[in-house]
Amino acid sequence: MKRRKFLASAGLAGTAGLMAGCGRQPETAAECAQNRAQEQFEWKMVTAWPRDFPGLGTGANHLAERIGQMSGGRLSVKVFGGNELVPPFEVFDAVQQGTAEMGHAAPYYWKGKIPAAQFFAGVPFGMTAQELNGWFYYGGGIDLWQETYAPFGVVPFPIGNSSGQMGGWFNKEINSLEDLKGLKMRIPGLGGEVLKRAGGTPQNIPGAEIFTALQTGTIDATEWVGPLNDQAYGLQQAAKYYYYPGWHETGTALEAIINQQALDALPEDLRQIVKYACQSANLDMLSEFMARNGESLAQLRESGVDIRAFPEDVLRELQRLTGEVLMDIVEDDPVSARVYESFTGFLNTVRDWSAISEKFILNLR
Repeated sequence: MKRRKFLASAGLAGTAGLMAGCGRQPETAAECAQNRAQEQFEWKMVTAWPRDFPGLGTGANHLAERIGQMSGGRLSVKVFGGNELVPPFEVFDAVQQGTAEMGHAAPYYWKGKIPAAQFFAGVPFGMTAQELNGWFYYGGGIDLWQETYAPFGVVPFPIGNSSGQMGGWFNKEINSLEDLKGLKMRIPGLGGEVLKRAGGTPQNIPGAEIFTALQTGTIDATEWVGPLNDQAYGLQQAAKYYYYPGWHETGTALEAIINQQALDALPEDLRQIVKYACQSANLDMLSEFMARNGESLAQLRESGVDIRAFPEDVLRELQRLTGEVLMDIVEDDPVSARVYESFTGFLNTVRDWSAISEKFILNLR
């Protein structure tokens, strides 16, 4: 049985024959198909999360397991947590360069390289997780996402959503916009740009370092995800106040990113398995976060955590500043302008339906 390994040591340079269909010239097309069906592939997946971290790290593990099961073991994926092979914020570079064939992270981590990537993670005061999935699968969102990453030799797929997030943990009360000025807060992506516009100092810190930074005063506040992941890191022991809503990430999509050469080297059936394993993982992670966040929120309340809502006037001003930030980005970057047009177009299409269906029932409930 032939074994094909697309690893960093090979630099993905030996895939040309496979990309053409078969490495050798068989006597018949049937023999070629049989040879391809017998090939085995070994991939590495690097992630931005600690190994086995609830929801995120386990989501990467489940995706790798699903690919192995669906392929009958023909494509195996070995998972490396953040810092095990590469640092969390170097996942994109590792996949692009072929150090790993696959990555598991959040799109807004690459905003310095691809400003438009932030829109695929989620926009402040933007779409919910369910609306984002509608855009991805039926509004052209995935096609546009893949087109945006194509110049980098990387193929993205949505592989999960943390749903609506919390506004974050703070060591002082937020009673007005003045309380945000000078605030050192861990907050990535577009939300960080909005905080900066409000006078704060956004910082992007890997998840595993957040607790220490908050406890030691390196930062004054942090957003992370929501009750499940925040409790797992023990953030309730490092800050006094837990604010909602997560205005900065109303539905946060995560991504699998795959080296284009490695994906092209797979037989067609394995490429389809990767695609639909990612789609399955997308539903699974969203469902888990919905279930586990409810359990964790109840536990945090029972432990006496001070859970508060942001003042409405603060939210309104942050929403206004979001508009300014978005306009500046789309004016400076044509790719972001295209993505923004598609994003807002779909949001405007579903806005009324969301208002008279889910929003109305939630208000009544």
